[in-house]
Amino acid sequence: MAVGAVLDDLAAKAPPFAATALVAGLLLCFVFLRGLSHKQRNTGLPPVPTVPGLPIIGNLLQMKEKKPHKTFTRWAETYGPIYSIKTGAETVVVLNSAEVAKEAMVTRFSSISTRKLSNALEILTANRTMVATSDYSDFHKMVKRYILTSVLGANAQKRHRSHRDAMVETVCRQIHDQVSGSPGEAVNFRAIFENELFGLALKQAIGVDMKSIYVEELRSTFSKKDIHRILVIDFMNSCLEVDWRDFFPYLKWIPNNSLENKIRQVTFRRKVLMSALIREQKKRIASGEELNCYLNYLLSEAKTLTEDQIAILVWEAIIETSDTTLVTSEWALYELAKSPKRQDRLYQEMKNICGLERITEEQLPHLPYLGAIFHETLRKHNPAPLVPIRYAHEDTQLGGYFIPKGSQIAINIYGCNMDKKQWENPEEWIPERFLNDKYDPADLYKTMAFGAGKRVCAGSLQAMLIACIMIGRMVQEFEWKLREGEEADVDTVGFTTHKLHPLQAILKPRRSE
Repeated sequence: MAVGAVLDDLAAKAPPFAATALVAGLLLCFVFLRGLSHKQRNTGLPPVPTVPGLPIIGNLLQMKEKKPHKTFTRWAETYGPIYSIKTGAETVVVLNSAEVAKEAMVTRFSSISTRKLSNALEILTANRTMVATSDYSDFHKMVKRYILTSVLGANAQKRHRSHRDAMVETVCRQIHDQVSGSPGEAVNFRAIFENELFGLALKQAIGVDMKSIYVEELRSTFSKKDIHRILVIDFMNSCLEVDWRDFFPYLKWIPNNSLENKIRQVTFRRKVLMSALIREQKKRIASGEELNCYLNYLLSEAKTLTEDQIAILVWEAIIETSDTTLVTSEWALYELAKSPKRQDRLYQEMKNICGLERITEEQLPHLPYLGAIFHETLRKHNPAPLVPIRYAHEDTQLGGYFIPKGSQIAINIYGCNMDKKQWENPEEWIPERFLNDKYDPADLYKTMAFGAGKRVCAGSLQAMLIACIMIGRMVQEFEWKLREGEEADVDTVGFTTHKLHPLQAILKPRRSE
């Protein structure tokens, strides 16, 4: 008989006033016994001690901070670069150095290539349909090839060049207009760049920067701002939803209706909005209008995919273009505004290479200091400080320790980039460190911000092109100075490391338009 049926039967026979207590007591006993039965074989890994007397909870009570990557990094100073923690009934192996992280992602990839998603992410990603969250399989390799061919690969980036150039010019023009209209007032860089970057994402994904759309299922017309909220912001916020059943997977049979309803509402709104966007694009195709976009490519080439799978993949291209590049660009400009000497050094480098002309993508290989700024910002302000959990589907080794099948693996990229054994003064933003001869200027993977191995991020080239050109143009066009009190505003929020408050800077044009 199922455990749930046993508890229900016993509760029904108990006096009414005792039913709740009986069920709770039996449930706790069940959890405790299952927790004991799920103990892994001895690995020799250093464990983080749990709170005495609460073996069922494990280390969860010690992870009250909303940024677990920082908690993991502090523990690494005591327990070393690889250790184990208990999260309820689960054992997680945490990796905090580049050496052991690369071992997991490259050397031991064949044993540690499977994703472990939370209940929320399982629903939000349509059961791992996204490239970023799918298990490494024929499906993953196929859809990654699709997005590289159509959107993110080198040849695709050449085809989409005009969209990027137009976006940069629009951002610069809007900021110039704001500065000239309100001189001396702080500029909210994020508000302008976020809108235009989302427009670029829409053009690449569906061919058009949609200003509004009517969604029949919701009986409402949505503005571009609404579309951004439903497709990007709501998803990012929902990724942070914690389901207690993630820590006790053998209790999945217990419903968590409030969370499930919330997540399903987010996915429903995304689904019907994406359907509306795709219908509009199909109308344009039927009318003979040809647009270079990811949706057109999938409709013509991906014959084995369902309509739902195509919708998720197109949405993935939108969300991944819209978020992390914004995070990196904003933090880089924050750091440059804090450091006038470094800002001037970058300006002089661009002046020597570009003269009076505006920076172009072709000039990026000749601007090593701009590249160093990009990489140092990724190191200190990594948009994705924790790699989505993987688990070992067979016995393996990591860092000299035995890792049994079924172990969960958490790769703490933030911890790797704060490792004092690898980085001098890691808490400081020092782009000059990347001018060292030991770093290949063409290497995009200096800090592991894009991962490593076969699951390396497909969007690394695009992220570099957009962020470096945007950072370069902002410094070419303006002198940046932080608004009073802005320097101390370094807190982050969200699934990726957005500044808690948008960057507020005082800008002075360097030259007239």
